[in-house]
Amino acid sequence: MKATFLKRISTILFISFLFFSCSSDLDFDQAKDLKLEPVFVANLAYFNVPATQLMNDGSLAVYPDVTEFDAFKDKYFTEHLVKAALDFEIDNTIIRAFRIDLILLDANNQVLETDSYSVPAYSGTSNVIKFPTEVFEGARLDLLKRTTKLGFLVTMAPGPPLDQNSTGNLKFKSGATVYMQIE
Repeated sequence: MKATFLKRISTILFISFLFFSCSSDLDFDQAKDLKLEPVFVANLAYFNVPATQLMNDGSLAVYPDVTEFDAFKDKYFTEHLVKAALDFEIDNTIIRAFRIDLILLDANNQVLETDSYSVPAYSGTSNVIKFPTEVFEGARLDLLKRTTKLGFLVTMAPGPPLDQNSTGNLKFKSGATVYMQIE
């Protein structure tokens, strides 16, 4: 009997607390001031070319490549993009020096911008080079938004001949960090 009485009292007290709550007017106009600033990190381009694919007699050699780049086809993404930062890392274990040109092309194959990266020949020690970050803001960002293709022009400097027995690789890695603002 005592347990039932205590159970009833506690149930009544619990229910009575449900009727005493605090409330205030909600201000939904605050949603108008909402500002989101997401940041995304993604891989941009990568290639790994073995020395055996770069065979030549020791003279200057040029290897072009163009790939489609459809990151800016999405209007929503393009409208809210406020900044982009591109990072590049090159690892050369081939006994030849290189210059890598990154070429930004528009829909008409017109060159918008070219960025060049010099890579020294491999000399037996680590040859990983991290280049300074390329930041695109303002007018330069507008130029980047018009990019529809990425071109890579790998120029091998004169040096020792490369043949089917040559060792080493030329590795190129790049990433993009994009900053958006959504209001």
